[in-house]
Amino acid sequence: MAELKGIGYLKTKLENKRPRVELRYAYYEQKHRARDFGISTPEDLMALRYTNGWCTKAVDVLADRLQFAGWREDNFDLAGIFNMNNPDVLFNSAILSALISSCCFIVVSPSGSDIPRLQVIDGGNATGVIDEFTGLLQEGYAVLERDDNKQVTRDAYFTPDETIYYDHGQEVQRVQNPSPYPLLAPVIYRPDAMRPFGHSRISRKAMELSDMAARTLKRAEISAEYYSIPQKYVTGLSEDAEPMDKWKASASSMLSFTKDEEGESPKLGQFNAGSPTPFNEQLTMLAGEFCRETGLAMSDMIINTANPTSSDAIRAEHEVMRLTARKAQECFGSSFLNAGYLAACLRDDYPYEREQLYLTHAAWNPIFEPDATQIGALGDAILKLNQAQPGYLDEDKIHDLLGM
Repeated sequence: MAELKGIGYLKTKLENKRPRVELRYAYYEQKHRARDFGISTPEDLMALRYTNGWCTKAVDVLADRLQFAGWREDNFDLAGIFNMNNPDVLFNSAILSALISSCCFIVVSPSGSDIPRLQVIDGGNATGVIDEFTGLLQEGYAVLERDDNKQVTRDAYFTPDETIYYDHGQEVQRVQNPSPYPLLAPVIYRPDAMRPFGHSRISRKAMELSDMAARTLKRAEISAEYYSIPQKYVTGLSEDAEPMDKWKASASSMLSFTKDEEGESPKLGQFNAGSPTPFNEQLTMLAGEFCRETGLAMSDMIINTANPTSSDAIRAEHEVMRLTARKAQECFGSSFLNAGYLAACLRDDYPYEREQLYLTHAAWNPIFEPDATQIGALGDAILKLNQAQPGYLDEDKIHDLLGM
């Protein structure tokens, strides 16, 4: 095991990374306001700010496709550990947080019973030094609680030997760690050699396109004030004429003007009204760029209103999303297995080797649920394959195909 860098190093590392995570959560929660260039916005409307839900959609569409089904070859009874830790919330919370911030962490801690407690910590409140061979940490740090001013009140430092808990900076407890690794498991989305802690679904390009779309909506709103009540003008009024009430003149259906002493009458006119069409076209163009960046289909953005004709058509339209979800399942399956491994070591108070879990792997529900027609076709195919090679498609393989 490499030499530990210490809690001070990890605190500094977390403070450097935290603003990036908070920015992506601001986009996801639609709290980020796009910067106004101050070119086309009247001064009276500078306070008008817009945001949109495109980044939220990019995360949620993928997260909703990832449905954890359980464990196969569960020799260490990992299911028993996760089932006692509210798995419906735990898995969904970890997946969503990892998609937003590129990674999150699962804290494994004693609970007072035989089953350890598992807690999800977002990527803005935990960090560590990763072992790229196993995907586990060499040491880790996590903020467990913050006050209303976002100041740290409870945190913990994780090493292969022990977990040290702090309260307002003062050490309050040391818990011995039977596992060969710190009891802080990273859950990572799409890691690579350059970024071992993964990539966020909310990329820089996605944020730029989201801001551009928000500014387009703002311009459309401002323009609507002009083409909803077109601007009118009057020329040829006498200097002695009484000033008109502008609102009454715009809303009235009948106006009367008298000729002046020279027999001339005023002339009325109206400026050409603006059209929302350019804004709609620009928004559609930006939506197409956003779909190419995130793998969404145009129908996910509710741009294309044509209904797909069948389940196969839906799958074909979302082929990029299917491949993205498949890779995400591989990443998250390995991460959840690491968390289960640490919990099994703590439960049994024994330092198992990570290689002992090589048979255990995660099972997922199908990315796209088959419809009745597809179930019938797959049923015929399963029957024929098992007749040609008895037992070729067993219960687990059928579940992967049908979700049953």
